[in-house]
Amino acid sequence: MAVAAVPQNLVDELRETFLKEVSAKGLDSVHPKDYERVKNDDHWLRRFLAHNKQNIPQAIKMMWTSLTWRKEFNVNDISEKNIKMDLIIKGVFFSYGKDIKGKTLFILKGKQHTKGAVNAEDLKRCIIYWFERTERMVEGQEISLFFDMEGCGLTNMDMDLIKYLIGLFKEYYPYFLNYIIIFEMAWVLSAAFKVIKSWLPEEAIEKIKFVGKKDISTVVPPNEALKSWGGESTYVFSFIPEETEKPGPDANNSAVKKVHFVDGSPMSEQRSHSPEPQEDGPLKVNPPGIITFVREKNDLVSTLELHNTDPAQQIAYKLKTTSPEKFRVKPSHGKLLPGAKESVTVTLLQGFQLGGLSKDKFLVMCCVLDEKEVPNLDLSEMWKNTGNKKIYQNRLRCVQSGEITRNGNTVNHVTPTSDEDNHLAKLSATLNEINDNQKVLNKSVIRMQKIQIALFVFSVLLGVILFSILNKSIQGISTENQYCSSQNKP
Repeated sequence: MAVAAVPQNLVDELRETFLKEVSAKGLDSVHPKDYERVKNDDHWLRRFLAHNKQNIPQAIKMMWTSLTWRKEFNVNDISEKNIKMDLIIKGVFFSYGKDIKGKTLFILKGKQHTKGAVNAEDLKRCIIYWFERTERMVEGQEISLFFDMEGCGLTNMDMDLIKYLIGLFKEYYPYFLNYIIIFEMAWVLSAAFKVIKSWLPEEAIEKIKFVGKKDISTVVPPNEALKSWGGESTYVFSFIPEETEKPGPDANNSAVKKVHFVDGSPMSEQRSHSPEPQEDGPLKVNPPGIITFVREKNDLVSTLELHNTDPAQQIAYKLKTTSPEKFRVKPSHGKLLPGAKESVTVTLLQGFQLGGLSKDKFLVMCCVLDEKEVPNLDLSEMWKNTGNKKIYQNRLRCVQSGEITRNGNTVNHVTPTSDEDNHLAKLSATLNEINDNQKVLNKSVIRMQKIQIALFVFSVLLGVILFSILNKSIQGISTENQYCSSQNKP
């Protein structure tokens, strides 16, 4: 039952019935934000009806279950300020890519999670954070739950966690599940998933897809599948904070400044440094609004994915920066065929530092190309004189992996106190000691193996020598017996 197929008269009836029940029970029975959402969000109510096959009493029951839980669990108040950000940044859960139906993937990296390693309530709050954020991002459309089980063992298999995830879709987030995709599941875990199937209604069992690298393309297009899945996408998870409040067009004009790029072209930018994408036109930049640098050996490197979303026209793109002396960009400009993607590598040159409050910016520009000009087009000359072409812009700012945004400023995720520093130092010393002991133990094991091999070889040689001596002794005795026997003959 598609959400769009739910008629408006059922939506109105559901809203009227539920609001009457809220009035009877008291306005404090639901969260004020959810109450306003019931009054104004037709799509949300359609989801409850679609989830319950347009059965209004069942939809009412689910709404009470969902909204009561939301109030008791303080779902509307969960944010980056009150959850365990180390769990978020670790990348156990994140949203990325689309399935074959164009639905966003909500990914669980099974190998990153160990059952019992973190507090269950903290883990649940992090999951709710991602569910709420993803629901806002996809505007209430369905998502696919993707279990990346490659390399997982029994210690990674958390049945309580999986049951909780399934329960969220069943009880609290109506018509939100498209597929359940299980990738590279080890045979030792197959019994566990038989139990999981028993938790699902019959129609949901049909949504389960077991895939591996050979057939991942049956559920996720190759250009959306990560390389570790056997796909083409070079995406690597790096946490980008969500900016939920967007300034209006008249918001604090005094907070606008000019940022000059290498060729002197200015760009107006809000001081709030919003991480939200400022995309316009056919070019999609991933990740949006930010360049996150991660350390690769001695370099700080970031990879951007440029995607021409126009299905019919080629586009040209160019990257500019406020500090061209600090960065190496490959490629810095180029063309993209309709629907094509390009990976751009940005490297911070040695001798430079981003700093915690980096002011470095990038501008990704693009324009649509006329088919007639493409064969003989000189991109360098075109960008010097764009004529009447409409130029689209994506603005990006630079941060180093591990930084997050709070109150519009880029800060380190962890601001340790002196006690935490001492604890961290002790922990580091303990880990170093364990590492040293491990090295000593490995050397001892190798030495013992060599001794065992030497003893084995010595035993074999000793056995050969003893056998040779014994054999000669037997031959000597046999010779003497033959001699004595010949002497005794008449």
